[in-house]
Amino acid sequence: MRERTFGVRRQAGWDELERLLGEAERGTRHRSGADLRRTALLYRSVTTDLAAAQTRGYSLELRSYLNRLTARAHAFVHASRAQNGWMRLAEFFGTIFPREVRRCAREIGGTTALFVAAAVVAYFLVAQRSLNAYALLPASWIPDVDKSLHNSNFAFDRSLAPLVSSEIITNNIKVAMMAFAGGMTLGILTIWSILENGLMLGALGALFAAKGFGLDFWATIAPHGVIELTSIQIAGGAGLMLAKAVVAPGRLRRIDALKAAARRAGTLLIGVAGLLVVAGTIEGFVTPQRTGIAFRLGFGALTAVLLFLYLGFAGSRRGLRVEATAS
Repeated sequence: MRERTFGVRRQAGWDELERLLGEAERGTRHRSGADLRRTALLYRSVTTDLAAAQTRGYSLELRSYLNRLTARAHAFVHASRAQNGWMRLAEFFGTIFPREVRRCAREIGGTTALFVAAAVVAYFLVAQRSLNAYALLPASWIPDVDKSLHNSNFAFDRSLAPLVSSEIITNNIKVAMMAFAGGMTLGILTIWSILENGLMLGALGALFAAKGFGLDFWATIAPHGVIELTSIQIAGGAGLMLAKAVVAPGRLRRIDALKAAARRAGTLLIGVAGLLVVAGTIEGFVTPQRTGIAFRLGFGALTAVLLFLYLGFAGSRRGLRVEATAS
């Protein structure tokens, strides 16, 4: 009697789970997010029912049925979760991140302007007098230039490329984190980090140019540098966004403005980490290759075009449809 009451009470949920699993297995309709969530909920429910049936000693027929249903649901739910993880990752990098970059164009443009200005000033000053580099940079950052940057930086054993790549990625992410976290110092450390990177690039470029290695310097940086430097500017823009929330929260309470800015800045920082993995991989495997200057400059130009198209247009059509629906 207890088993019959139990079955009558729970049968509707089992039937619904059977239906959803059948549709998924036959591919008769698109599985919406609501269907996936409902299936996961019913899966948890049927596992509880199976445990209850086993504990109470219900019939072998009922326990076998619930065991089969649980196994089918388990395979479906876990496969869907794995698939959904990849889908969410693709959506993040294909839509969410580039759209957030475009939303933060003002802050990122500000850090880019600072960086370019610092690089141009440093290049001009050091080109006028090489010793000016010591006034702009720590002495430990200034190399003795007696050969090209490519020969200076990439004389290591090529079998060590994976290790070198991982070290480069780790270091670049640390620099990006510094630019981002500097936002909590009212943007002071963010601005300093951006200026420091600009001064270093301009000064080193001038030093190598003075020795006749200027074109090689830019060609060596080009393959990975476009993505790497853009990533640093995006991280700096995220830092300025945090600083703005603290300094000028507008009509929001400062804590609410900071929370909203932190969510958006976090999106940027995760995306930056992905870009820096790409840049570090190129720097570890492509840049060190003994290729000509033309190839390296061409590779850098290609990354610049692809990065512009990605950050400028990825997810834009979908964004327009979402906004139109919302309005």
